Amino acid sequence: MAQAYDQVRIGIVSVSDRASSGVYEDKGLPALQDWLARALKNPIHFEPRLIPDEQARISATLIELVEAGCSLVLTTGGTGPALRDVTPEATLAVAHKEMPGFGEQMRQISLKFVPTAILSRQVAVVRDKSLIINLPGQPKSIAETLEGLKDADGKTMVSGIFAAVPYCVDLIGGPYMETDEAVCKAFRPKSAIRPQLTV
Repeated sequence: MAQAYDQVRIGIVSVSDRASSGVYEDKGLPALQDWLARALKNPIHFEPRLIPDEQARISATLIELVEAGCSLVLTTGGTGPALRDVTPEATLAVAHKEMPGFGEQMRQISLKFVPTAILSRQVAVVRDKSLIINLPGQPKSIAETLEGLKDADGKTMVSGIFAAVPYCVDLIGGPYMETDEAVCKAFRPKSAIRPQLTV
């Protein structure tokens, strides 16, 4: 008999001096929450955090979310070359394993839109049983890097990074994530695919 969808706890972190101090409204957390709610069939418990560009604070927040049981932690903001952009350093500081393919693919996607994508320094790491990924700061770029690029007929031209996230979470001992294929088709080897839920 097919199993019910696993509950997933996801940490979402927006890193911004100005948004965290109330100078302007944060758009990163709503963008992450909206995309994930559309992409995943699982029931999701979100752990949102809005924090300034401070390396020690970012690292402490990531550790806190991992210890709170988040199997996936997504950050947005603070990945450029500016002096206050320290999200990648804070992320690498808490890593047990680095996952360089995620950053490489995000830059490949963004380069289809802007030549300055080579200035982005997003990284992804594994800490304990959690996958932590730095995403770009703009809501449009967040969706593009997660979802990938499709042609006019909806056929995938460049895979988004989220296609690899559920299987990665499987491999590190997290819950089984099911995606809505209309948003993002997750890839797993045949041996790792669970039977489909029957409604």
